Amino acid sequence: MKTPTFDEHVAAERRLAILQVLEGSTGYQANEFTLAAVLEDLAHTVSQARLRADLARLEDLGLLQVDSVGGVAIARLRQDGLDAAQGKSTVPGVKRPRPQ
Repeated sequence: MKTPTFDEHVAAERRLAILQVLEGSTGYQANEFTLAAVLEDLAHTVSQARLRADLARLEDLGLLQVDSVGGVAIARLRQDGLDAAQGKSTVPGVKRPRPQ
């Protein structure tokens, strides 16, 4: 099994953070600007392009749904994403949370 690189570890942790932010948000959804601000507070400063790429990856994995409203990406958590955020499932490319 290949050992993940530093960048792969950071990306997996950032994707988990996105899912957990959505888990804690009203309606399980947030726009890309809110997500970017919260990620920055969590020491995950990323470009808009990187955030959109992460959202697309998480959508491809079936963990969230992304819609565009006026050119702004709106991410909505799906049940599989909630399960991953809570550590109930394991998803490649998304870090599994530590036990509470």
